[in-house]
Amino acid sequence: IGLGTMGRNLLLNMADNHFAVVGFDRTPAKAAAFEASANPNTMVKGVSDYTLMVQLLKRPRKIMLLVPAGKPVDDVIDHLVPLLEKDDIVIDGGNSHFTDTLVRIKFLEEKGIHFMGIGVSGGEMGARTGPSIMPGGDELAWKHVKPILEAVSAKVDGQPCVAYMGKWA
Repeated sequence: IGLGTMGRNLLLNMADNHFAVVGFDRTPAKAAAFEASANPNTMVKGVSDYTLMVQLLKRPRKIMLLVPAGKPVDDVIDHLVPLLEKDDIVIDGGNSHFTDTLVRIKFLEEKGIHFMGIGVSGGEMGARTGPSIMPGGDELAWKHVKPILEAVSAKVDGQPCVAYMGKWA
């Protein structure tokens, strides 16, 4: 969710690594431009409707937010909660303060939804070609997203630049 510079490039990186992706932006033109920018033979869909996005994702759904930290993250979570099911995974990749992440972990845990906060380093080029990724939060969620994050991360001597930082609460 969020097809700005980081979101768009990270999703295109995922698609290039053979993952089917659905990119959401509330602006239909951005969603369409995202889909049109994908490499041939990748599975990329751009949408501007939360319900459609959730319907297109396989369970457990893995939804990463790359929106500005603070209220925008909470607003997106409020839109998502009624659409999600037990064991779905929500990831905040927008540099939220860890205390906000702790509140969101507890809020979503009560609903049976997993939550993670993930730091993504490397800027626009890193997101597109391989960032350093620092996930923390729900360990069960980490096991579901680990293959994706390892595939898209930067590599040093063949080793992915991603490591689980632990559960915060």
